[in-house]
Amino acid sequence: MHNDSSNKNKGMDVTESAANSQHTLYIVVISCIATIGGFLFGFDSGVINGTVDGLQTAFDSDSVGTGFNVASMLLGCAAGAFFAGRLADRFGRRTIMRVAAVFFIVSAWGSGIATVSAEFVVYRFLGGLAVGAASILAPAYISEVTPAHYRGTLATVQQVAIIFGLFMAFISNYLIASTAGSSMNELWWGFEAWRWMFWVEILPATFFLVALLFIPESPRFLVLHRQRDKAVDVLTKLSGREAALKKADEIDASLAEDHHNPRLADLLDPATGRIRKLVWVGIGLATFQQLVGINVVFYYGAVLWQSVGFAESDALLINIVSAGLSIAAVTVSLLLIDRIGRKPILFIGSIGMAITLAIVTYAFTNASTAADGSLTLEGIYGPMALVAANVYVMFFNFSWGPVMWVMLGEMFPNQIRGTGLAVSGLAQWGSNFGITMTFPIMLAGIGLAGAYGFYTVCAVFSIFFVARMVHETRGVELEDMAG
Repeated sequence: MHNDSSNKNKGMDVTESAANSQHTLYIVVISCIATIGGFLFGFDSGVINGTVDGLQTAFDSDSVGTGFNVASMLLGCAAGAFFAGRLADRFGRRTIMRVAAVFFIVSAWGSGIATVSAEFVVYRFLGGLAVGAASILAPAYISEVTPAHYRGTLATVQQVAIIFGLFMAFISNYLIASTAGSSMNELWWGFEAWRWMFWVEILPATFFLVALLFIPESPRFLVLHRQRDKAVDVLTKLSGREAALKKADEIDASLAEDHHNPRLADLLDPATGRIRKLVWVGIGLATFQQLVGINVVFYYGAVLWQSVGFAESDALLINIVSAGLSIAAVTVSLLLIDRIGRKPILFIGSIGMAITLAIVTYAFTNASTAADGSLTLEGIYGPMALVAANVYVMFFNFSWGPVMWVMLGEMFPNQIRGTGLAVSGLAQWGSNFGITMTFPIMLAGIGLAGAYGFYTVCAVFSIFFVARMVHETRGVELEDMAG
């Protein structure tokens, strides 16, 4: 009798284990589909690098005009992040991601057929709306369908997808330019190579749109909109029937004491009428991620490699090495984020970035400028700046790169997640645009060392921000997040 009971228990354990594995596989698959948005985010950001010469020739634009053609996407990103967060609360996370996928397709096609700058800017702005939406909705969706104990790991995959998207854009651009002989030469059917660089994106964007037809809506959104039965059905696929009913009750309870219609006014503390501290933390995380100058360091990366003897033609090798280092750093973060937590990783990253940026700044104080305006770093200063800059990129991709998006996707209570993400996303992309547009001004005014000195100071401030303002979210259920 004892053996029968023991065998029965073993059989139940095996069945339960198989069910758990099935639930986990389902969660991983739908999370990976959401991260295709991150891939397109990276691809769309990287594809422009190979098309600048073609744009200048095709549109007969000066450097300022070309600069705005390139940066115009960032304005779309800011608007996309803000409105996507709000619209996702109204129409659903999955629905707005589908809209973003359509925008990716239209933007890729339109950027390639554009004949004048104004037309090109409109299509790039549409692409920016898609990137902004994908940047906040992918981590939010993953957070809302993933159990707390490995939520950070899956949300971190978003950063891997972004870097991989950038990398594939560089590879695609290189292959197309090599085939045509130049980005400005005709490739197929009478169209220049730079146009085909944009059109390549239509393939992954279409795949994203089709794949989104097969993922469920976020159960948190369904409960928010009083669609409990549908929410329970989704939660059953994620965790089993018994756990689904319990989780639906918890989600409902987290909303019951307030109202079911999210609005911007929810960002205010009911007791004081002031903006909630948590919202300021979200804005701070989003802003500091850009104030440490990551995009500018990427911008000057090729210059640093050239300063130690690499030719400009080695750009592909440089991009491969940089992408490899970045993916290695994100992988370490992916392995640790649910073990040691978000705050320690941010803290380590801030310290590492402050030190490496200080070294790069010191090296640039010893740089000389040639007659043609190119940068020269002699002696030890070239290798010093190169190594420090690449270690800085690794620290960023280990910490603030992925963890900021993870925290924004999970730190807000159910009631204010969409609106909190909207405001934080607007701050993130607004800061990105500000840093990109002010760098040339800073370069002319205070020089390269002065500009990097500013980013160093921001990295130092980020250490204190993490220590005082950021609260750990590892292992905390979304229903238990405090507002």
